[in-house]
Amino acid sequence: MKILVTRPEPGASATAARLVAMGHEPVLAPCLAITPRPAHLPANPAALVVTSGQAVPALPPALHNVPVFCVGDATAGKLRAAGFTRVESASGDAADLLRLIRERHLPGLHVLAVGERHGQALARQLRTAGFAVTRRTVYAARPLRMLPEAARAALAGGEIGAALFYSAESARAFIRLNPPGTAQIIACALSPAVAAALGGLPWRAIRAALAPTEADLMALLS
Repeated sequence: MKILVTRPEPGASATAARLVAMGHEPVLAPCLAITPRPAHLPANPAALVVTSGQAVPALPPALHNVPVFCVGDATAGKLRAAGFTRVESASGDAADLLRLIRERHLPGLHVLAVGERHGQALARQLRTAGFAVTRRTVYAARPLRMLPEAARAALAGGEIGAALFYSAESARAFIRLNPPGTAQIIACALSPAVAAALGGLPWRAIRAALAPTEADLMALLS
């Protein structure tokens, strides 16, 4: 089955490889362009908080021994691969990440390394819980104005059986592009929040993963 992959790089190629190993044919259709931003992170934070794997390339090696709290296991893997030695994953969503940080309750400054316009709610919640928090934008996600020609042709030709959506931002960007052929596609969302962003187009079905992990997302394809 041909599967539309809407996540941007870095990440899309790894997902494509996993789909090939499962016997599917991935069709890359990134809906966002990721642009790194200068990090300007404090030198000696008590902890880093990472809500997306897109933030990892901006984190300097000087912080590799700082505790890092992240929202999911895929991001945790990217952090460890980048050299971070004290990584804890909430294995869930933003609420699980907040719960993890509150349980560990490390004293000192917590630095949220996030995307542009992201992380404000989490920062407020942590401050309300008594944490010292600073938020730093380390990347920006810009919606693309068109899909790759190969992806649009596959959609128009009714060749796509399912589409994977990893974030509400990607889902909204896809909806704005108003692509053809979605009425025959099963939209597979990483979470109910991502699924909720998929309204506005006809779908064969919209499915949300049982847990916000790639393994649970891929399970929707079976």
